[in-house]
Amino acid sequence: MWSRLFICLALLTPGMPASSQCECLWQGSFVDVQHTADLVIAGEVITGKGNSIDLHVVRHLRGSSAGEILRIWLKTGDYCRPQAALFPPGSAWVMALHQIDEDVPGGFDPGTPNISYGRIGDYQLSSCGGYWLSLGEGYVSGALVQSPRWVHEPKMTPVLLDLVAAFIEGKADANALLEASREDPALRELMLDTRAFLRGGDQ
Repeated sequence: MWSRLFICLALLTPGMPASSQCECLWQGSFVDVQHTADLVIAGEVITGKGNSIDLHVVRHLRGSSAGEILRIWLKTGDYCRPQAALFPPGSAWVMALHQIDEDVPGGFDPGTPNISYGRIGDYQLSSCGGYWLSLGEGYVSGALVQSPRWVHEPKMTPVLLDLVAAFIEGKADANALLEASREDPALRELMLDTRAFLRGGDQ
């Protein structure tokens, strides 16, 4: 009875995971989970194959990697990871990644080498929290701070990447990110336009 009730609630409750194959608890927004990751980077997707993407690192926000190109493994089977289709070539992201440091039984099939758990030394991206943020023109958006559970793209005002970097470095707190994410976007555009106008007037 309780299992049937849970299934019904899952179907009726917005924001709950669509697939019951992946079972994990929501671990929090980006500000809550980034410190648990092995590597936090900003980068652009170069290509994708199977359930993996190759990402060119443009900025290390925490930690360091052996190279500028990272192989990141995403959803397949019951792995709690986002779908690879969410990260098309040319898209830019901030990601909090965990390095793969052990083989998983059944994680690799020689017949389908592009569909696997991932190789040791590569990275994986979790879907159990705000482990990724969309990046564009120096601003990020996504499950950054106090976002609803299982909502990876909540409505918010984009926040400057440099402010997120300051948070990771311990130079800004979560309240600063929250305030920035709640700014009136029209007011911010007006401020940017004013600054551009003033700069133009100085020329």
